[in-house]
Amino acid sequence: MKQLFSIISSLLFSVAVFSQDKTFPVNGTVIDAKTKLPMSNASVFCQNTTIGTITNADGKFFMRLNKGGYDLVISYTGYETKSMRISNGNPENDSLIIEMSEKDKSMEQVVVAGSAEVADGWNKYGQFFIENFIGTSPNASQCSIENKDVLHFYFYKKRNKLKVKAKDDLVVTNNALGYKIRYQLDSFVYDYSTKVGSYTGYPLFEELTGTPEQQDEWKKNRFNSYIGSRLHFMRSYYDSTLNDEGFSLELLDENNKATAVTDPYDSKYYSLDSGDVMINMKGRLRVNYKNHAPDKKYLQENDFPLTTRLQISALDIVDGFSIQENGYFYEQSEITNMGYWAWKKLAELLPYDYNPE
Repeated sequence: MKQLFSIISSLLFSVAVFSQDKTFPVNGTVIDAKTKLPMSNASVFCQNTTIGTITNADGKFFMRLNKGGYDLVISYTGYETKSMRISNGNPENDSLIIEMSEKDKSMEQVVVAGSAEVADGWNKYGQFFIENFIGTSPNASQCSIENKDVLHFYFYKKRNKLKVKAKDDLVVTNNALGYKIRYQLDSFVYDYSTKVGSYTGYPLFEELTGTPEQQDEWKKNRFNSYIGSRLHFMRSYYDSTLNDEGFSLELLDENNKATAVTDPYDSKYYSLDSGDVMINMKGRLRVNYKNHAPDKKYLQENDFPLTTRLQISALDIVDGFSIQENGYFYEQSEITNMGYWAWKKLAELLPYDYNPE
């Protein structure tokens, strides 16, 4: 009996060590930049995850994260939102000191004075915003904005641009994937001249509670959104399983002539640096996914043959990028989605802590 107990204890210890090895702690203190006093109830979360907390009376916070990379976001009413990149490779994760600066109210007054805000913005541009922010995929029809009143619409005639800002977190319920998303929308911009739209912000996911039947449906829908996605691609490249997972790559020249990347792990493309995978590619990279056909709605909207079997996406890359264990990559601002991934907007987005297994 004593021997059995020893074996069980050893197994439990091994499981505990393995579990700890797969995670890392993040803790720190949030203070006012001017007074150096601690700030309680500041919001601290990892954007594009389900992980967040608030600071205690001493301005302190603690979280435990799965290994990988994250953008840590800190916000407080009346203060500038702060974002910083963290990962399990940073030794200072357990002693962060984050200084928060008050918003410049004079700049806000200047913006109001020269405002191009549209009085009935939602009536004019609401549906357009939904289609270009949430998307037009089948899942988008099951998404709803809970507080559209926080949105402000601005149209600039000379530049022919629409800009949308939010005075508070935008709350979107995705009944297809089973998430409520609190999105700190920095700005949404659409250029009517080039027909190019972009948006920046910080999403925090919360899993919805539902019946066992709903949970099963959400699990299936999440997996369908995941396979072939940019998150799936980044994780597969990190794990060196691109071919096994159904991906193939092509580099496009300035004339859009494609050259197959026969070995994406060649040292001229792929290298390791302190646990990060460094991808040394510039220009346009076409990503083909063969294991699941593109959505019929995407094909119809873009006048592609309904018999198309490949999901074809592309990345415009300024100067390479780095991938971390959970599929997080940087610098994200220097990479632009095109093709199928550009069509799959917020309605298809999954958090970095999503696990298909």
